Amino acid sequence: MNSPENQSKSIFSNLTTQILLAMLLGIILGIFIHNNWTEEAAKEFSGYIKMLATIFIRLVQMIISPLVFTTLVVGIAKLGDIKAVGRIGGKALGWFFTASFISLLIGMFWVNILQPGVGLNLPSVDLTTASEVTEKTQNFSAQNFVEHIIPKSIVEAMATNEILQIVIFSIFFGLAAASIGDYAKPVVSALDKTSHIILKMVNYVMKFAPIGVFGAIAGVFSVRDFGELALTYAKFFGSFLVGITSLWVILLLVGFMFLKNKMSTLLKHIISPLIIAFGTTSSEAVFPKLTEELERFGIKDKIVSFMLPLGYSFNLDGSMMYMTFASIFIAQAYGINLETGTQLTMLLVLMLTSKGIAGVPRASLVVVAATCGMFKIPVEGIALILPIDHFCDMFRSATNVLGNALATSVVGKWEKED
Repeated sequence: MNSPENQSKSIFSNLTTQILLAMLLGIILGIFIHNNWTEEAAKEFSGYIKMLATIFIRLVQMIISPLVFTTLVVGIAKLGDIKAVGRIGGKALGWFFTASFISLLIGMFWVNILQPGVGLNLPSVDLTTASEVTEKTQNFSAQNFVEHIIPKSIVEAMATNEILQIVIFSIFFGLAAASIGDYAKPVVSALDKTSHIILKMVNYVMKFAPIGVFGAIAGVFSVRDFGELALTYAKFFGSFLVGITSLWVILLLVGFMFLKNKMSTLLKHIISPLIIAFGTTSSEAVFPKLTEELERFGIKDKIVSFMLPLGYSFNLDGSMMYMTFASIFIAQAYGINLETGTQLTMLLVLMLTSKGIAGVPRASLVVVAATCGMFKIPVEGIALILPIDHFCDMFRSATNVLGNALATSVVGKWEKED
């Protein structure tokens, strides 16, 4: 029998427990700083403590480019031919676009039913805070959208962690390697070994996860009075939570429909990535860990390495739901009545424009601002949601991770059956 001492050791050595404790300690420290320090001192403290989160996220970003390239090339080479890549790619894109459309519809449905922007009175909103986001939307065009997808240099794409561009190059490289056959085997073997080394690095980097989460949470709560924010934005945040909860219910139901009893096993595997994404507001921060956990769950490495990079570019369910919700909320706040046809057009625009900007900081807000501009809604209205956006982003990021884990698992199951 395990002694109570050994049991407590095993509990606290669990990564999920460590992250949850780090979140709790971060909240306590942040609230203490906010209530007892001056505003200037709290801001300075927030800047320093957030460096812990920055260090963790940068450590993860250091791994992402080589991991995506090596695993995707090896995965495609193992698939063996263009037909297999086309078959899995077709299933993947079918799932991604269906999930995106449902997520957008859920956001549109709840913002119209609950109408959080109607009768809104926020006289203290500083519109200048939106300048960082609105500046990014000025260059948002069809031309830039295409340029963002197709890499002009794989080195540049890797340097800037442009996942979609790395995916495009890796697909071409993998297909070329598969077509050459035995001649390419030494290269594929070397990349396979490299991917295993990088996955070992993931284990080392994940030890920093609780520290990163602690820094992120403490930094936010030290400068934000959550009680005051909750009162001011109660209707917006509450409506958003209704929307995101209904999206989770649908995703989990679909998961149980396809995976049956294995769904509970999958959730056990992805609980750590979900909490890390929630705490750091970065679904990118868990990409390597999610890769590892999905392989442990029993999905073939060639499916994981193909599906996940695509999912991070095309399948951001939480962000999609938020985009329609936030866009129509801003219109409501300004008293702009959008007809159902206009809202559906907006939904289709969001479906397309959101696909090429994964990895852009505050990507959801940039797309929302750009969409508002297209439909003659004041772009500055983005300032209305900026104060609460961090907390919404926590839920968005975790939902993105759940959506990608489900997509990869279901396509993996389909491939086993074929």
